[in-house]
Amino acid sequence: MNRKEFNRLSALAVASILVSPYVQAAVDVSKRPSHSKRKFVSKAVDALIEEIKQNISDKELAALFENCYPNTLDTTVFFDLNNGVPDTYVITGDIDAMWQRDSSAQVNPYLPLCAKDKELSLMVEGLIRRQTRNILLDPYANAFYKDEAKVSRWKNDKTEMKQGVHERKWELDSLCYCIRLTYRYWKITGNQAMFNDNWLQAMKLAVATMKEQQRKNDKGSYHFQRVGNAHDTLINGGYGSQVKYTGMICSAFRNSDDATTYLYNIPENLFAVTALQQLAEMIQTVFPQEPLAKECLELAGEVENAVKEYGITSHNDFGKIYAYECDGKGNYLFMEDAGIPGLVTIPYLGYGNVNDEIYQRTRSFALSKANPYFYKSEKYEGTGSPHLDWKGNMIWHLGIISRAFTSIKDEEIKYCLQLLKTTHAGKGFMHEGFRKNNPNDFTRSWFAWANSYFGEMLLKVYNEKKYLL
Repeated sequence: MNRKEFNRLSALAVASILVSPYVQAAVDVSKRPSHSKRKFVSKAVDALIEEIKQNISDKELAALFENCYPNTLDTTVFFDLNNGVPDTYVITGDIDAMWQRDSSAQVNPYLPLCAKDKELSLMVEGLIRRQTRNILLDPYANAFYKDEAKVSRWKNDKTEMKQGVHERKWELDSLCYCIRLTYRYWKITGNQAMFNDNWLQAMKLAVATMKEQQRKNDKGSYHFQRVGNAHDTLINGGYGSQVKYTGMICSAFRNSDDATTYLYNIPENLFAVTALQQLAEMIQTVFPQEPLAKECLELAGEVENAVKEYGITSHNDFGKIYAYECDGKGNYLFMEDAGIPGLVTIPYLGYGNVNDEIYQRTRSFALSKANPYFYKSEKYEGTGSPHLDWKGNMIWHLGIISRAFTSIKDEEIKYCLQLLKTTHAGKGFMHEGFRKNNPNDFTRSWFAWANSYFGEMLLKVYNEKKYLL
């Protein structure tokens, strides 16, 4: 599609949104909790909100930013100082458990402010310390409780459940997100207080877990089965689909907590390449005599080479692209999930760049009808997820935000912003999914990751292309 045609279609799409019978009233007032009811208050965050409100012309986007950007701090953060040592527990929103992935993503937009806000910096340090304890408890688990003695509602899952673990779904991105958070926080603040022996042991365990799940000689120790939805369990006695050893790392579940079809999830493996390189840099700096750094770089190289050999294949309509999943035996899954990591967010998480030809072809596939989870109606369009198959045709706000985040075209960014402005159902917050032809039919009114991610994206546009706001 040439630029002229894209502009024409974008204009028609925006116009159709503006006349939609489902357009809600504009949000022009704050929907944050009152100051006394906010879980955590940051002066730097509040000052940034005021700056945005005063310096962009689109007042509804400003109002959405005021609601969404601080939502994690306002509603999901539980921060304590125990004998001067910070400890932070972050729930996802409407589920009282802390996901390693979600909690990392939820605080990520605040990291640039940590250098000038000591309390905010301590809060993030406390989260890193708690994630470290979680990894030491069980590197295969994806979600944990604040009370480390609590017994999970999923206690009957056929796996090695421990107290304090909410759910034990092995998702490679869980460990990668913890590494990414620590690395970005360290680079921004220079703080090394969390780099103690516990952290080093947790990182050794994380790398050992990744290497075990390369399944070079056997299936490894992890297995998982649950009675119920097929998305929530693994075949073959709990070990998942069979794979050929390639050097990639098997991930039993996706970022959506759905079981993988083929265990080599390509976006997660590329995320692992970046995370391992970041971990090596931290080890080399803080523990210069520690051989773990070399081990990280060797593993990153194995994974990257394997993705290049096995994870890139030919699509009939788009040419050479990244598959979403594969098994190393010639089977590929062509799809995209709005969750992160996904194909669209490969460069967002640090691998390669948006101008890479294979990435751009992959992105074009992911944002087209060739992706079975890209939904389009007369008024709206966007990526969804098999996670909401039970409702069907649900577009995810995460997917629209990711599209804006990775776009190099002003028109496309403006289109995504318009979609976000007109699909929050008058609530003033982002949701999980909404019906492709009716934004008032949505899931999860309190989903802090989506809110934080919206704020992060709007900040990027503000800093780089303020004229679009």
